[in-house]
Amino acid sequence: MEPEVFEELMMTALVGGLILFMAFIVWDLAKKSKAGRFGTMILFLALGLGVLGFVIKTFVIAGLEGV
Repeated sequence: MEPEVFEELMMTALVGGLILFMAFIVWDLAKKSKAGRFGTMILFLALGLGVLGFVIKTFVIAGLEGV
């Protein structure tokens, strides 16, 4: 396996793991602070926008490499 392929694969996997860990942290924060349903939804919406940005960046880079 080429080092570049391994680096890209590990970056995607490790960032995915980091996103899951951040989701757990947000859930735990919402539970401990008794944020309620709406507050928890807002917390996860903010996290979701960050994750969406990461996914969009991946697609944009892939599209630019194809040009």
